[in-house]
Amino acid sequence: MRSSSRCQDDDGFDTARKLKQAARNHSSVLRAEMRSALKTDPGVQGSDRAAYLGAFYMMVVSAIMAIDSVIVRLLSPEVHPFIMGFTRAGFGLLAVLPWILRRRSMLATHYRARHFVRAALKLASLIAFFYAFASAPLADVTAIAFTSPIFVFLGAWLLLGEQPRRARLIAMAIGFVGVLIVVRPGQAGELPPGLWFALAGALLTAVIQLLLKDMSATDSTETLVAWNLILMVPIAAVPALLVWSNPSPAAWGFLALQGVMGAFNMMLATKAFSLAEASLIAPFDFLRLPFVALLGWLLFSQPVTASTLIGGTVIFLATLLMARSAGRRVISQT
Repeated sequence: MRSSSRCQDDDGFDTARKLKQAARNHSSVLRAEMRSALKTDPGVQGSDRAAYLGAFYMMVVSAIMAIDSVIVRLLSPEVHPFIMGFTRAGFGLLAVLPWILRRRSMLATHYRARHFVRAALKLASLIAFFYAFASAPLADVTAIAFTSPIFVFLGAWLLLGEQPRRARLIAMAIGFVGVLIVVRPGQAGELPPGLWFALAGALLTAVIQLLLKDMSATDSTETLVAWNLILMVPIAAVPALLVWSNPSPAAWGFLALQGVMGAFNMMLATKAFSLAEASLIAPFDFLRLPFVALLGWLLFSQPVTASTLIGGTVIFLATLLMARSAGRRVISQT
């Protein structure tokens, strides 16, 4: 009996030792997991979320810009681009004016001179694209506008000191090839004047985006949008007065809609470029091409050619590669 009792005691001791060892092992695992969690940099995680949020904002911007190009096309026979520039700034300012008056502190800024330069550049880029959409196919103008991220990438590299990563270089090259497929250079002779205006607008847009990257370091999105609209109105009034003619009531309605959308779009774009690197955010504007192609087909019966579809697919693949480069950047820093 004593032998049997001793065996039971030994079994109990063995079980206790095993439970104690399992608890010790579980505790070690928990400590290891806690150390791993503490080593995770919350700043990196926040940077990852900000990059993807900025990309999402830029996709919304692309959709709104596609609608804006349709409005320009509809109004172009009646309304001069100079007038469109003035009404866009004016109605945009009216849309945000109550908000500005309630929060006058947002007008505090360190970049008064730069705000003026940015407003002038923004007006010039708008007018250039207005001329382009009025005189050239919507899809072709949009494709030419996609050269802007290339200018942004080069400017961010040469002027802002952002290091070019191989994945982004490849994505930029793929995106440019997609644009060439859409435009088909050499098949229709020289580029029409409308596309030259589009190229000028793309270059001006890139300069604006680079300015935003620096200014957004201290000025809030609200400050950037407010000053841009406030300064654009008097600047745009000068050329508009030279060619002024009263639009029809229907045209006034479209102009008002364009102005409100433009103000909202400007805020989203400004916020997008404040959340992540300029060379990462800009390529997501490529998604505007399928939006424009669809609207052009539905509203103007503009055919969507095979080159547009192929080039748009190539451009979309470039944006996916750019998005994946953001994820690899975060992983490499952890």
